Amino acid sequence: MNILIMGPAGAGKGTMSDLILKEYDITHISTGDMLRENVRSHTELGEKARSYMEAGHLVPDEVINAMVEKRLQEPDCEKGYLLDGFPRTLVQAQTFDEISSRIGRPVQAVLALQVDYEILKERITGRRICPKCGAIYHIPNHPPVREGICDVCGSALVQRKDDTIEQLNVRMEEYESSTKPVIQYYADRGLVTVIDASGERDTTFAQIRKALGKVA
Repeated sequence: MNILIMGPAGAGKGTMSDLILKEYDITHISTGDMLRENVRSHTELGEKARSYMEAGHLVPDEVINAMVEKRLQEPDCEKGYLLDGFPRTLVQAQTFDEISSRIGRPVQAVLALQVDYEILKERITGRRICPKCGAIYHIPNHPPVREGICDVCGSALVQRKDDTIEQLNVRMEEYESSTKPVIQYYADRGLVTVIDASGERDTTFAQIRKALGKVA
């Protein structure tokens, strides 16, 4: 089962991805993690990416596309994949279709998580991170026992610079201009299931399970 999961910042892609992986025997691929691993391992593609990154430029599509193609041909993707963070643009989606079809691993389902803006704003601005151990909290929904202090290691919690209304608005503009056309591209081919991710975790995942039941 080959799946794409898409949605704006704060929609719960990470949480839903974890639940999908627990239930289905497929491989999770984050393009961000994949890029960092290639750079860290000094692969040929990683070195190409590093040259752009060190120059302050975005890594071009052809390098990311080549990384994705190579990754999808690894043995752990034989039973399927859950791809998060790619494709981000219509051009990437069209190229990815060619790649995935050529290697016999085409997209079979696209999960488009949708959340009202006010809920996204609450989720994003309420998030706090432990800089030491990486534990994540949310002030209204999952607060630490002691205000501002990590339950796990006792460090002071911080708010990431991306977790502000200003940054959310920037990311929403990018989502509207770049990602929504990608979702429409796959919707035109009958591959998209829109998931209402505004509610509780289990309610959201029940919709995903139903959608994937039609594919598995």
